Amino acid sequence: MSKIVFVVNPNSANKMTAKLWPQIKQAAEAKLGPFETLMTERVGHGADLARQAVNEGATLVVAVGGDGTNNELVNGLMNPDGTPVNPDVEMGMICMGTGGDFRKTLKLEKDFQEAIGVLAAGNTKTIDLGRIEMRGHEGHDVVRFFINIASFGIGGEVDDRVNRTTKALGGRVSFAWGSLTAMMAYRNKLVRIVLNDEEDLGERKVFNVAVANGQFHGGGMHVAPEADLSDGLFDVVVLGDFKLRETLTQMPKIYKAQHIGHPKVEQYRAKKVTATSDDQVLLDIDGEQPGMLPATFTICPGVLKLRC
Repeated sequence: MSKIVFVVNPNSANKMTAKLWPQIKQAAEAKLGPFETLMTERVGHGADLARQAVNEGATLVVAVGGDGTNNELVNGLMNPDGTPVNPDVEMGMICMGTGGDFRKTLKLEKDFQEAIGVLAAGNTKTIDLGRIEMRGHEGHDVVRFFINIASFGIGGEVDDRVNRTTKALGGRVSFAWGSLTAMMAYRNKLVRIVLNDEEDLGERKVFNVAVANGQFHGGGMHVAPEADLSDGLFDVVVLGDFKLRETLTQMPKIYKAQHIGHPKVEQYRAKKVTATSDDQVLLDIDGEQPGMLPATFTICPGVLKLRC
């Protein structure tokens, strides 16, 4: 017998999810049959509820919210060592959030009726996840997982600003404004990057570095256009020592993947990325800002069954 659990973030999409949930629930029950609903009540609660659902026999756990909600569920479905709590459990998504970056890689529309149809069809794709060992804000080392993209540099600064302000104008405008205001105060960070424990890229100033499983972040920036969710590798995109004027001209190009080929943009593929710095360098993990460097990013190949 299958057991379906929906984990709903009512505050996502500027609380629009709470308003639409009765319609979403009715449409989902019509196509999927009865299911259990768990509502998040605080930051990080989605991880606890996803773990609870798996421990109570769920076979399909559905995230209803934004990229942050997807991230929380992934963290609830995984053990700290990078293995799934139950490898047979599937994850589904009804994407309602501000940015909606992960769904763009999967080419999913922001329409809950279509998303429910995808869930009902039952098709799955086995995908990779990223695992991070990083320094938390309280000074302790912590482990987190990500389904889409983790980055460090301006990305963490933007998250810090966007998540402290209203997102009423939508994902692209909110992130664009957060990016612009963060850039005015940001100074490029001196970072050392090592790939696969052997390829030392040396210490260099960077504007931002994306360690990508998916392709989009920051409210639609197509930062890693060649990233593949199932190839067992990160796409590592290094935006180098951009000056402010260069940044202002290049940022719009990233939305169309036109930054690739710029002399200050480098691309690599790796299973493991280690980054250290004497500066305070904030992390962006699926649109959230949970910590800073030093950090080690490790690919966990084929650990999640995703309905898509």
